[in-house]
Amino acid sequence: MGIFRKLGWYFKRERRTYLIGVLGLLLTALFAIIPPRLIGMVVDAIHDHSLTGQRLALFLTILVVAAIGQYVTRYMWRTAIWGAAAELERLLRTRLFKHYMIMDQAFYQRYRTGDLMARATNDLQAIQRVAGGGILQFADSIITGGTTLIAMMTLVNWRLTLIAVLPFPLLAVMAFYLGQKMNIAFRDSQAAFSRLNNKAQESITGIKVIKSLGQEREDMADFNQQVDETINVNWRVNRLDAMFDPLTTLIIALAYVATIIIGGSLVVHGTITIGNLVTFITYLAMMVWPIFAVGMLFNTLERGNASYDRVMHLLNEKPEVSLGNSGRSAAPEGDLNFAIQQFQYPGDDQPSLHDVTFSVKQGQTLGIVGRVGSGKSTIMRLILRQFEHYQGRIRMAGDDIRDYQLDAYLPAIGYVPQDSFLFSDSVRENIAFARPDATMAEVEAVAEKSDLAHQISQFPDGYETQVGEDGISLSGGQRQRLAIARALMIDPELLILDDALSAVDAETESQILGQLRADRQHKTTIIAAHRLSSVMHADEIIVMDGGHIVERGDHASLMAGNGWYRQMFDRQALQLKVRGEE
Repeated sequence: MGIFRKLGWYFKRERRTYLIGVLGLLLTALFAIIPPRLIGMVVDAIHDHSLTGQRLALFLTILVVAAIGQYVTRYMWRTAIWGAAAELERLLRTRLFKHYMIMDQAFYQRYRTGDLMARATNDLQAIQRVAGGGILQFADSIITGGTTLIAMMTLVNWRLTLIAVLPFPLLAVMAFYLGQKMNIAFRDSQAAFSRLNNKAQESITGIKVIKSLGQEREDMADFNQQVDETINVNWRVNRLDAMFDPLTTLIIALAYVATIIIGGSLVVHGTITIGNLVTFITYLAMMVWPIFAVGMLFNTLERGNASYDRVMHLLNEKPEVSLGNSGRSAAPEGDLNFAIQQFQYPGDDQPSLHDVTFSVKQGQTLGIVGRVGSGKSTIMRLILRQFEHYQGRIRMAGDDIRDYQLDAYLPAIGYVPQDSFLFSDSVRENIAFARPDATMAEVEAVAEKSDLAHQISQFPDGYETQVGEDGISLSGGQRQRLAIARALMIDPELLILDDALSAVDAETESQILGQLRADRQHKTTIIAAHRLSSVMHADEIIVMDGGHIVERGDHASLMAGNGWYRQMFDRQALQLKVRGEE
């Protein structure tokens, strides 16, 4: 019953609805007592040769009234209990999705997408079944079982009733014994489902890579292994669960045997009538559902308990990045000052940045270059407030960026990574994602700035062309330019291009950067790139290596030296020349 205690907050909130549902169950059980008693009376009347047409008509009328009453009260409890269960699922689903939206980068590094999806689907459904089927099974087993037992004792014979229900306490013993084992088994089952979900999601997402490398057979073998592991875990659950139904059937059979033997003896000795025995056997048949409801309740509660713990574990996670709801609500405008003494990722032994300081005045462009792993993307992540635990300060417009509300700060930044996510929607909807009310003219304008307008005009449906899941129908260069257009749509105070032109040719790159320089004279831009031609027109360029700045200056001053920048620029220029000769 632990899950009922955990959901107590919701049952208290919806107590009126559940009281209506329980009242409906009670009235349904009371109406259900009437037909067996009437059947017994008819049997006695037939046995006594006292059944008349008028009396039969009265019996039939009462039966019809009882049937109508059951129909109305069944509708009453179904609407209340299932409606409350659906409301709980809606509430938890909304809370969980909102939680996903506010969690930070560290959270998504700890949990895989398939696991998060499993908790938002399979686990929430198991919790919903507790608030619906669990309440029904719990309340109805008590109400129907209780009212039927009372009817058996008062309307037939209390001694026969006690003998018939004598085997029932075995259920409690079995439930206690299996309860602990089932809870552990259900947790393992849900975890196995999450792993399988992870595998399926990863394989579907990476299908292009799998096919291009010819790894379909190996990936299918890996998936089949995961399926087998999941089935094996669920077999243990099913074996434990299957132990309940046979014992329930045995208990019912023992009750019938006792009823036939003892009840038959009572009829022979005239203690009860044959009609009473028929009524008793009918009532005993009505006890089958409460007994099976106990078994179903046992299953429902254990699954729901395991799922509730898994969901609550996620909801209790706190983002490491402060939402700053009490901070500045105005969007930042002005110079960017970056001064970090040290930063290291959670779990890392070595710092990723140390002694990195630079300033970018409003309207200027900063270029960041360096080897892979030198710290370029880490700088971007800190500016984007994906991590906030560092030594130093990052200011924008003179204020620490941690003092801004996230909802005010992040919309002022247009961020374009190397691999941008695209939604399975039209080209137009992807470009206007941050501004759904944007006009067609505005969409076309930013597409022109990202040098994508001409290619869009060649698409079969133009701007209404569907890009497919994660933009699968577009080339790498088209995806990057669409992402740039999407960032430009919000006219950001700070535009960050994190190697966002790596998939376009040099001529296209030059056209896009030229357009950005002309269009963003009063806005700040940061460009991180491996191809140095992307940053050669920046007002300042910093060269990163090992998490700190090793060179800085504009293109001319860096070329005048003989450092990494000069060597890499000459090497890339030579590569372009060789390709041109080829």
